[in-house]
Amino acid sequence: MRIKQVQPLTSQKLRIVAEDGQIGIFDLSPYLQYEAFAELQRPEMFNKITNGGYFIEWECGADLSADTIEAHWQVLQPIV
Repeated sequence: MRIKQVQPLTSQKLRIVAEDGQIGIFDLSPYLQYEAFAELQRPEMFNKITNGGYFIEWECGADLSADTIEAHWQVLQPIV
């Protein structure tokens, strides 16, 4: 999967649009227990996200691969 767009939502969730048109929600809250993601509990840090296409990353250095997102997201609009 290649990420076309990422948008931070409330409650540590991300709205992801894939290059192939799929749209889904990724819940980051299970990752917040890990030190690398701890700063993302603060909304001002969570919102500082960058889309790298095959990954997303935050200003604090935390990142997630598109493969991880695809494996755990909730698809809202599948490809038809």
